[in-house]
Amino acid sequence: MANSMARSFLQVAATEEVATPLRVVQIEGLVILKIIKHCKEFSPALVTGQLLGLDVGSVLEVTNCFPFPIQEEDEEIEADGANYQLEMMRCLREVNVDNNTVGWYQSTMLGCFQTVELIETFMNYQENIRRCVCIIYDPSRSNQGALALKALKLSDSFMDLYRNNNFTGDKLREKNLSWVDIFEEIPIKVSNSALVSAFMTELEADTPVTQCDYDRLRLSSSPFLARNVEFLIECMDDLSAEQQKFQYYYRNLTRQQAQQHAWLQKRRDENKARKAAGEEPLPEEDPSNPIFKPIPEPSRLESFLVTNRIANYCNQINGVTGQSFNRLYLMKALHDN
Repeated sequence: MANSMARSFLQVAATEEVATPLRVVQIEGLVILKIIKHCKEFSPALVTGQLLGLDVGSVLEVTNCFPFPIQEEDEEIEADGANYQLEMMRCLREVNVDNNTVGWYQSTMLGCFQTVELIETFMNYQENIRRCVCIIYDPSRSNQGALALKALKLSDSFMDLYRNNNFTGDKLREKNLSWVDIFEEIPIKVSNSALVSAFMTELEADTPVTQCDYDRLRLSSSPFLARNVEFLIECMDDLSAEQQKFQYYYRNLTRQQAQQHAWLQKRRDENKARKAAGEEPLPEEDPSNPIFKPIPEPSRLESFLVTNRIANYCNQINGVTGQSFNRLYLMKALHDN
């Protein structure tokens, strides 16, 4: 009996070691309202906050959140921010509220969140939390009529490369990793309690809505479109600068290989002459020679992040222009009639 119980316990422990993949991020409606309120109050400044909840199987439940105070970069101020976070979590624990950290949220401007700082924050969270997410909210895109809210996590293959700090071309080809494999977007499911759902039902009017939303009929989307194009041009310049780094590296590598080939050919000719004279040949490799010193390959991480931002701006421009064309065709049909 004891052996069977021990075996069953070991089987349970083995099954718990297998990490269940994260499928859905379930967020309560009140948490979303808190995030939107915090981000819009301080817009266009970028803000962050803590996400609290539970990790249950393949679902990450976000049941509460609280904002971080906006502070300048200073060691003493950063220490105060950490103390503030711990004090907030202690207060929530005292009132029997979920105080388990499951990630953080942050605001962004026109979807420009693909930065090295975001990746470093993910890696710092991963040291203590097995699974965490980052909720990205974009107030500028939400003003266009769509809730710009997404949940992100780093892919496992990318985290392995980032820990080794190895973003060379050979390693990326070995892992089959491209710029689209850095972040994984997790579907978001909004959840409300039965009491909140009943209250929202009571608030619904019996008569149809008579308030007209004339903003949807605006034919001009030039401010939002112009800012996307400006940021896209900046990203193209950054990508061009990264490509110049690789061109410079490959030019130096080709020049070094030519120098190595010429040196080896000269050494072989010299060894032939020494053999003819009955002397010992010299080694064909000289580590002390600077031409045999390997040239470090530049990291491709920054170019991957810039490419992510370019794809994001192109998608936003495509969406805005598509809506604008639909409105223009609608107004043209009304004008013809």
